[in-house]
Amino acid sequence: MSMYAGRRGETLPWWLVLVEGVIAAVLGFVLLIAPGAALFFMVQVLGLYLFVAGIFRIMGIFIDASWWVLKLLAGVLSIIAGLLVLEHPLWSTVMVPSVLVFVVGFLSIFQGAAGLVVAFQGGGWGMGILAVLGILFGLILVIYPLIGVATLPFVLGIFMLVGGIGAVVQAFRMR
Repeated sequence: MSMYAGRRGETLPWWLVLVEGVIAAVLGFVLLIAPGAALFFMVQVLGLYLFVAGIFRIMGIFIDASWWVLKLLAGVLSIIAGLLVLEHPLWSTVMVPSVLVFVVGFLSIFQGAAGLVVAFQGGGWGMGILAVLGILFGLILVIYPLIGVATLPFVLGIFMLVGGIGAVVQAFRMR
């Protein structure tokens, strides 16, 4: 079964996987050669997405009124976040990656701590070493977030380029 299989065992058309792969590879390449401009563009797309998603969340209350207060709150916050990103593009281009770096840093610290507990409960040396590396990685990101922000476009670019090429190869295999 293909990695692009749907819920009912269906697969996406090969040409759609090809288009997805080409777009991802091109965006990855652009992130590698022009990281600032590409990151600026991607953050603006995020702002537009947040704005539109907030509107749809609020409209969804009329279809399903369960938990309407939470849906309304989520929709309003999403609209506000989208407007803030769109109104302050330069500020957002710095803040969005910074927040992401902090989140990844703290998650890495917590996951490393949990890994240490598992290592001491019989998980072995390998688990302990990985846990310590995770904690150190998280601390570096939290203490020096600019390192993470500066490398984020390059890391995203590499993942998108490799993933895009992989999707193109998969599309031709599907065909």
